Formats: sequence, structure tokens, C-alpha cells
Amino acid sequence: MAQTSNDNTVVGVFPDYTTAERVSRDLANAGIPRESIEVKSNFMTGAAGRSTSTEESHEGGISGFFHRLFGGDESNPDTGHYSEAVRRGNAVVAVTAPSSQLDQAIEIMNSAGAIDIDRQVENYRQTGYERHDPNAAPYSYEEANKEREKFRSNEQGGSIPVVEEDLQVGKRVVRKGGVRVYNRVTEKPVTENVELREEHVKVERRPVDRPINSGDADRFREQSIEVTEMAEEPVVQKRARVREEVVVGKETTRRTEQVRDSVRRTEVEVERLNEGAGDYRSDFRRDWQEQYANSGGTYETYEPAYDYGYRSASDTRYRGRSWSDVEDDLRTDYMRNNPNSSWDRMKGAVRYGWEKVTGKR
Repeated sequence: MAQTSNDNTVVGVFPDYTTAERVSRDLANAGIPRESIEVKSNFMTGAAGRSTSTEESHEGGISGFFHRLFGGDESNPDTGHYSEAVRRGNAVVAVTAPSSQLDQAIEIMNSAGAIDIDRQVENYRQTGYERHDPNAAPYSYEEANKEREKFRSNEQGGSIPVVEEDLQVGKRVVRKGGVRVYNRVTEKPVTENVELREEHVKVERRPVDRPINSGDADRFREQSIEVTEMAEEPVVQKRARVREEVVVGKETTRRTEQVRDSVRRTEVEVERLNEGAGDYRSDFRRDWQEQYANSGGTYETYEPAYDYGYRSASDTRYRGRSWSDVEDDLRTDYMRNNPNSSWDRMKGAVRYGWEKVTGKR
């Protein structure tokens, strides 16, 4: 919501043409003349909400409309910001009415969900927006819808999961080795001594010359004598005996092993963006006008540095410390987050934002 250089005109931005048209009807029903109400929209996306398109067919007409509203001041950023909002598919309602009816008009617009243009511009900056380009092509209906859904998700909030790893140590059985036991038959020669006895028949003739006695009378007949020779021979017999047993089993031992590893965890830090900085926007712009406007840099270039100094002064890491004490830390942090910027060029703006919070300015 903005009030133009004409104190009797207020401008409200709405997400689509349908909403803006409904607001214009509510304003007319509240007694504001219909000819005092203007509705402007991107002709490509606005046509989706009405049967005919009577708006300007190019962005130059929209820019001219805002130049008239804001007094033709080229340095007024609102001219470009409102033109950019229309280019991206938003619709604008402008009301010119007596002072007695302006409060009522503002209340109707806010009740219908008028967009905070400063916050919307911050969203645009996240997509690389720096300033409005009147030659840029307007968004199509699909592009406008896609960006609208994205910003709506940002407004409604989101979630960042905090992830933490746990170390879980278990056990598994692995094969470390083993024993296979088998037998085989071997032979080896052995020698054993055994004593053997043999019998041999010995025939001996002895000459005798004596007379036959009565006992010899029967010897005159046939007779024979047999004598058997006996001999011993070795007999080999084998007997198997169990001499040893090989017993195979398992022995279980226990040991404690300390496992060392690292686990990861995400830390989510919450940073307040531009909280309360809106109270100092006019101071920031005035300082830029006095210090840097003649150097060729735009306010939009220096604005992030002012905001960084403002936020850093409220940061718990730096709170209560002097500028000289924290300057080196701030430079390191600023250049890490803004590698394409120049600390020497932006240091003054950072310090100004810092000193506005700490009461030095």
C-alpha cells in the first residue's frame, strides 16, 4: 500500500486481476465514484480474469501510469517497483478520493489482502531483481501463477529437517579360517628277530662185534624205524591297536572391541531478515543520498549493506561489542556471503546500519 505524491491518491497491489476488480466494486459500493478508481494489470495475465482486455498492450503504458501517480520523479523507486509488480502478473488498484474517504479506501484494500510492496520486492530480489526494466517482456499466465505459488509457500512457511546420524554397532559372523582333519594309511618296513628250532635225523653206523644173546633172537625179521624231523618257521600276524585320538572341536572366546567413527548432524540457524529495519529505511536512504548518490551507485546496490550492518548489531555474536572490535569479523563474514561485492566500498553503509542500532547515530 502506498500514498502517492498526490495526497488524495492511494495505490494497492493485489495478486490477480479478479481480486483487484472485486476490490474496485467494494470501493464503489462504499460511495467512492467509479471514475475515481483505476485498475491496472499485465495484459497477458490480466486477460485471464476478464472477457476483454482494454489495458495497455505494452509495459511502457504501465510505467507511464505510475510516473503520473508518483510525480514523474525518476529517483523514486516506487515507480519501478509497482511497474515490476504489474509486469509479474499482479494487479494494481489506484483510488483518488477526498481525504475523508481515503481511510475507508485503505481499510477496504487491506481487508482484501493488499500486498506489502516492500516485502514483495524483497522476494523479487531473491530471483536476481535489481530494478525494473521497461523493455522486459511481461509474464505469461503460467509464469505469473508459478511465481505466485512460490511466494505463497514462502509466506506460509516451510520446514528444514534437522538430520542426525546415530552410530549403531552390530555383529555379524565372518569366516576367519578353520581346520580339516583326515587320515591316510602309510606303510613302513619293520624288522623283528625270532629264534627258530629245527630237528635233523642223524643216522650213525657203529661197528659192533659181539655174540647174539637171547634178546637178539627176534631181530631176524623185517622191521623199520621212522624218525620225524621237526622245524620251526616264523608265523607273522598283525594286530591293529589304537595309539592316539585326534579330537576336533571349537573353543569360543569373547573380546571387547572399541569402534570409533563420526556421525553427522545438521544444525539449523534462524536468521531474522530485516526485522525492524523498516523503521530505518528513510535514514538509510538519506545517508545514501548524502554519501554515495553522486558516486554512481544506486540505493538498491547499497541497501543490502545497510541491512547487514543492522542485523549484525543485533546478532548475539557481536552484541555489546564496539565497531573496531568486530570490524574484521564482519568483513570476513560479509565477503563470504557477498563475494562479488567490495568491503571497502560498502564498509561505510555497513557501519551506518550498525551504529543506528547501537545508538551511535
